[in-house]
Amino acid sequence: MPRSVRCSLIQAAYAGSAEWPLEKVKQYMIDKHVEYIRQAAEAGSRIACLQEIFYGPYFCAEQETRWYDFTEEIPAGPTVKLMQELAKKHRLALIVPIYEKEQEGVFYNTAAVIGAAGEYLGKYRKTHIPHVAPGFWEKFYFRPGNLGYPVFDLGVAKVGVYICYDRHFPEGARALGLNGAEIVFNPSATVAGLSEHLWKLEQPAHAVANGYFVGAINRVGVEAPWKIGEFYGSSYFCDPRWQMVAQASRDKDEVLTANLDLDLIAEVRRTWQFFRDRRPDLYGELVRG
Repeated sequence: MPRSVRCSLIQAAYAGSAEWPLEKVKQYMIDKHVEYIRQAAEAGSRIACLQEIFYGPYFCAEQETRWYDFTEEIPAGPTVKLMQELAKKHRLALIVPIYEKEQEGVFYNTAAVIGAAGEYLGKYRKTHIPHVAPGFWEKFYFRPGNLGYPVFDLGVAKVGVYICYDRHFPEGARALGLNGAEIVFNPSATVAGLSEHLWKLEQPAHAVANGYFVGAINRVGVEAPWKIGEFYGSSYFCDPRWQMVAQASRDKDEVLTANLDLDLIAEVRRTWQFFRDRRPDLYGELVRG
């Protein structure tokens, strides 16, 4: 029986003020995404992924401790609880990237994964943490992830998550494939000039090398007061043959929805036997210090 799943990527601009109280900042973006999640469900989507730390601006453009108060526990925090309710209401699985507090002073850049019945399935913590000028001061805010590369069975597909800067590292992308991922979602916040030339290169390469689909998400707009550059949107789905299934606009909020033909995974992997022909016995030097 053919296997196909309809999925959505949600890209959105933060057009509020970074000087607002943090609860107002958060509510502004949550209100936006509640509507976009509804739109994804009405479009027939079965899985929707939100952008990196979806409920605010990309605050890593500065180093200020006030943003520590933007953290929430997973799954006990209010945002994940709300997303569980929305998932159940719309019968729509959700990947929800937020700023996670494990305990006071221990914070992660994390994506919670919620099933279509509203059940919390687990989380992925961003593994590779950049500290890059100008304005990507993430080591000030996040510890490196420590949960490995989990894959979540949503019933309609097995999915993995790789967050933003992670996409520059092929090792985790391969681990997700070996762990059974059929779709890898990569919620991001990245600006033109710094990484745009890599945007359509690295993630399709991961899709081809590992025989899975990639859903790449980037926010849009220029965020005051930092103005570190234009978040250029251009979210897309790519198939295991490097083909763009669908792509969003560069400069506006959008719910990008597409059908992903999961049968293509077996077809591609039977042609290119990359997993069979690996030589992990010779790769030890890659992980030596």
